[in-house]
Amino acid sequence: MQLTGPEILRRMRQENPNNPGAKPDIIITPFDNQCMGSNSYDLHLGNQLKIYTKTLPYGMLPAIEYHRGRIYSMRDWFWDYSAYLEYRKYPEKYDPRNPRFLLDPCDSESHKTTDIEIPRDGLILSPDIGYLGHTVEYTETYNLFPYIDGKSSVGRNFILNHHTAGRGDDGFCGQWTLEIKVLYPTVVYPDMRIGQIYYEEFTGARKPYNENRASHYNGQMGPTPAAIIPIEEIRNRQR
Repeated sequence: MQLTGPEILRRMRQENPNNPGAKPDIIITPFDNQCMGSNSYDLHLGNQLKIYTKTLPYGMLPAIEYHRGRIYSMRDWFWDYSAYLEYRKYPEKYDPRNPRFLLDPCDSESHKTTDIEIPRDGLILSPDIGYLGHTVEYTETYNLFPYIDGKSSVGRNFILNHHTAGRGDDGFCGQWTLEIKVLYPTVVYPDMRIGQIYYEEFTGARKPYNENRASHYNGQMGPTPAAIIPIEEIRNRQR
């Protein structure tokens, strides 16, 4: 059963002696009452992004600083002019479908990242690149199931703010990492509303995320790259 906005506020204000430090079931920092909706709270985009370095062709920019009124072209994606000429002659070398840019979820080399800062005036994202972003808000959730989703206006600009990982866990503490993808070259701004968080009640015994030694992302701050998927461990258990 999903919590309403007034119930979210009540859970934020009421200490629970069963939680660590008698904390409330819901913590959202920073908090602005104007961002509370009927059954969710609006989340905002932090000013840091990461991309997987392997996915960026040589000579290309991962994003473009936005200047309102300027007319852009494909040339603006390239910091190296010779790479731009190479792209014009051999576009397949820069096609994101080219296996040379593959990611291996079980290899740490695939998870090396390049940092990007979103300037105050905005940043143009590329539809050919996946970006790891983060929420401004730090949240803690106890005795509830949190999850995030896009806002209607974000979706209608064809911005995907979580590729698969919109589901959180009872006991998760940290900022939310966002897996951002755009359909067209699209401007994003720091502190823009990027999604909303919901809370649901659940039944059954608890297994809090913050007490689970197998959890990878508790306490994360800023955009956090993927943990290596332990395929070898699975194979060993199957023997």
